Amino acid sequence: MKFDQWPNLVAMFFDQAARLENRPFLWAKRDGVYRSLSWRETADKSVAMAGALRRLGIGRGDRVVIVSENRPEWLIADIAIMSIGAVTTPAYTTNTENDHLHILENSGAKGAIVSTQRLAKRFLPAAHRSPDLQFVITLEDTPVQQHLSVDIHRWGDLAALESDDGIIDGANGWTRNDTACIIYTSGTGGAPKGVMLSHGALLHNCAGAMDALLEIGLDDEIFLSFLPLSHSYEHTAGQFFPISIGAQIYYADGVENLATNLVETRPTIMVSVPRLYEMMRGRIMRGVERQGKLKAKLFMMAVANGEARYRDPRSFGLGARLLDPLLDILVRRKAMARFGGRLKAMVSGGGPLNPDVGLFFHALGLRILQGYGQTESGPVVAVNRPRRPLLHTVGPPIKNTEVRIAEDGEILVRGELVMQGYWRDEALTDRTLVDGWLHTGDVGFIDSDGAIQITDRKKDIIVNSGGDNISPQRVEGVLTLEPEIAQAMVHGDRRPHLVGLLVPDQTWLQAWSSARGKPADLAAIADDPDLHKALSDAVVRVNRSLSNIEKVRRFLIAPEPFTIDNEQLTPTMKIRRHVVLSIYRDKLEALYAS
Repeated sequence: MKFDQWPNLVAMFFDQAARLENRPFLWAKRDGVYRSLSWRETADKSVAMAGALRRLGIGRGDRVVIVSENRPEWLIADIAIMSIGAVTTPAYTTNTENDHLHILENSGAKGAIVSTQRLAKRFLPAAHRSPDLQFVITLEDTPVQQHLSVDIHRWGDLAALESDDGIIDGANGWTRNDTACIIYTSGTGGAPKGVMLSHGALLHNCAGAMDALLEIGLDDEIFLSFLPLSHSYEHTAGQFFPISIGAQIYYADGVENLATNLVETRPTIMVSVPRLYEMMRGRIMRGVERQGKLKAKLFMMAVANGEARYRDPRSFGLGARLLDPLLDILVRRKAMARFGGRLKAMVSGGGPLNPDVGLFFHALGLRILQGYGQTESGPVVAVNRPRRPLLHTVGPPIKNTEVRIAEDGEILVRGELVMQGYWRDEALTDRTLVDGWLHTGDVGFIDSDGAIQITDRKKDIIVNSGGDNISPQRVEGVLTLEPEIAQAMVHGDRRPHLVGLLVPDQTWLQAWSSARGKPADLAAIADDPDLHKALSDAVVRVNRSLSNIEKVRRFLIAPEPFTIDNEQLTPTMKIRRHVVLSIYRDKLEALYAS
């Protein structure tokens, strides 16, 4: 690959399109069947849209917002925007009208591309209020009941216009230092900030990812895209990295259909966040419980054997070695079939992966590689290597990336992958980028294997009244491994001990409620003493594995799950602590008084 020769991301794409031409590239469902666009077709559509954007007045440095679910047009729009030197500015499909207005006003975007009528309904009122936006391009016909302050254009009409032959040659004129995109952070602690990433930052990430995965033999890879492309993780690892290695991309038709899509598309590399792997583990374990005793016993033997082999291959006895091939046939092949049957690696990023979850999949023959990064680093900083993944770490830094640990334990990063700064926020940029080093806000250390271990976020660390530092993410991660608990948040800053807010697992709750003749409506039974006792048993089990300062002494049950729609989760399924606390603070504090 020509990572050192490609001057920018679009030059990389057009180079790959010229090489691969009529081979299939992008796959999306139409009429219930996956159909493909070739590399050449994708390039032609990108050139046509780039020409249309130029005719609408978009030029170098102008920002263009994309509001769309993952689909081929997302990539086409992205390439088109960057081809003319403009800056892609993604927005989450879950954004409210005010969220959209914040991004439009903060970015000063001149244009926007919106996919569906549903998304346009929420976006257009913000567009009308935006002082800088000039036009909106809609992929679907979007009836407008009154005159808006912006012009509305149809994607199909613009795409049908004559292509601009100079687009591809002109794309070579942008450099690695030019801004490729402004990605707004998902905001676990307040208003989203616009992170400026250069073409070089994303190319650096792609080169580092390829170097890390060479051990699995990259050849004709297939990705399934389902994390939001508005997030830097999917934007880089799920879009530009596949482009860089000439891979095919299938688009999932909704997270709710992910299990079916995995079997249909049979991906070779999977990129996801820890929460999804946790949910998949829970679903697998519930399926095992419904099977007969013999099948459940064989499954648990396969997990135990796999875990023992990972922990110490030398102590893997003769009996276990003789039994393992049979467990491969009876258990592991079936588990792998749930993911399509040909996965080479599952990569986890966007948050900390519980080592027990990673070990579970590893034991089933599903290699899981935990990585680490953040939007401000393009986003990948480090990732485990396939031959010997160290599941309690996030792996060593990727190629050409410097990492050091500050005196207070903060992880600092330097290299081309580091952001150019926060858009229109020089003060925050100066606090975050010091002498070229990105101050990540994460706390950790580098172990004797050269791998990074993350202990927590500086701002999220709980300091109890005794002065002890406690990692809330560790405690929450252990709680959610219990079958009864789907989500958890602990609280206890400047307090003598931890208390918790728990959300029961929906499948478990339905079975528990049905057996007792109670309603399965969480809001109706959140205060039920029997439900509290059932969850208390799970908390007691967890507390046995925790130190005294980590034990959850009391808890309450949330009447609704943490979701993206109620703004208690980010689009990458991290808890928005400040939002949850604003709702439940008084009740959590009351647990200390009673």
